[in-house]
Amino acid sequence: VQLVESGGGLVQPGGSLRLSCATSGFTFSSYGMSWHRQAPGKERELVAAISSGGGSTNYGDSVKGRFTISRDNAKNTVYLQMNSLNAEDTAVYYCHVRRGFDYWGQGTQVTVSS
Repeated sequence: VQLVESGGGLVQPGGSLRLSCATSGFTFSSYGMSWHRQAPGKERELVAAISSGGGSTNYGDSVKGRFTISRDNAKNTVYLQMNSLNAEDTAVYYCHVRRGFDYWGQGTQVTVSS
C-alpha cells in the first residue's frame, strides 16, 4: 500500500489549496479514505472522510463548509479542496486508509500565513 500526498504549500489567509493523494497497492474503490492533519504540539485530527463510492462524506467541525473531500476511483486518487484557509489550518496533512492496518502517507505541509 502506498499513499503519496501532494499539493501543499504556503498560502495567504483566505486562500485555497487542493491536496491530492495518489494511491497504489490496493483496490482503491473498495475502501473509504480520509484526510487527517497534525499541527505542531497537537494531536493528529480527522479533517474529512469519504466512503468507498464517494456517496458519503463527513468533516471535522473546524473545516465544515470550507473543505471538500472527493475521490476519483478511476485515478485511485482522493482530493481535499481547502477554501477560506486561516492560520489554524497550518499543519501537516496526511492521507489515510484502514485496510486491516492503518496506512498513512508521508504528509504534505500546509502553511497559512501572510
